[in-house]
Amino acid sequence: MPFANFKVPAGSLDEEQKELIVTRTTELYVEIYGERSRAGTMVLVEEVPDGGWGIGGGVLKLAMLQEPAGD
Repeated sequence: MPFANFKVPAGSLDEEQKELIVTRTTELYVEIYGERSRAGTMVLVEEVPDGGWGIGGGVLKLAMLQEPAGD
């Protein structure tokens, strides 16, 4: 059974965006493994609480991800 686990900052995606991740990931697995894999493909979109991320030795906050590029 194909399985994909996406960890995203809590509040960064709406329900439509999560559904898009699920459907596109499923389609990718079907493209790779064939139609037989569709029924068994599991996609998990996990929301990580704000401040539960670390990158480069620092804590990453949702507000930082929402800042315009170059700031």
